[in-house]
Amino acid sequence: MTERPRGSVTRDEDNLQIGPSHLRWAGDHLEIGIVERDKRLFNPFRRRVRGTVRVYPEIANPTAFALDPGQSHIWHCLSPRARVEVEMSEPDIVWSGEAYLDSNFGSESLEEGFRVWHWSRAHIGQDAMVCYEGIRRDGSGFASAIRFGENGSTDQVELPMVAPLPNSLWQITRRTRSDNGHAKVLTTWEDTPFYARSTLASRINGEDVIAVQESLDMDRFASGLVQFMLPYRMPRAKR
Repeated sequence: MTERPRGSVTRDEDNLQIGPSHLRWAGDHLEIGIVERDKRLFNPFRRRVRGTVRVYPEIANPTAFALDPGQSHIWHCLSPRARVEVEMSEPDIVWSGEAYLDSNFGSESLEEGFRVWHWSRAHIGQDAMVCYEGIRRDGSGFASAIRFGENGSTDQVELPMVAPLPNSLWQITRRTRSDNGHAKVLTTWEDTPFYARSTLASRINGEDVIAVQESLDMDRFASGLVQFMLPYRMPRAKR
């Protein structure tokens, strides 16, 4: 929730410290300790946000995938299917549910490598299906559908049909994949000038599924107006 300078970030094989917050592997789960304050647009008061999130992988995937021929951008779906437990003290919220854990890393920023991308995940029985596609900065496209088995297998499968979705309120172009080329937006959880995340009703591999979907517009993100607005939504720590 806060952008922090290099000196406020440390990491080793099992731990990542970001200011007062941390992520660490604790036996069979990832522990995320949150010590933060939020910031809302046009609201000068920053509320405390404190608590612990625990992510328990149900499927573990050791394989990472390059998103470009030069391997400047790597995507690693660490756990395509997981369980999450959330215990927040500020605000006082406790809940549990299904989860997903992945990581993007590389040698250049995302806006240098991509124009747009679309991603979705759905449970297929005890497996998980991830569809990932987009347009790189050089204009070339990429698309893949990967089925992650409960036994740890990773299989590239045939891409389902393109299913257009209505634009977000900020007019972000959205799309997903489904067997019949149709999907319905149930809820949009995040709607920003450059990013939208939603829950969909779709059909994959002959099953009716509830999918999580995101669309990202890096041209929007890199624009001067959005860069000017970002500090008003996400504060930047000086040290």
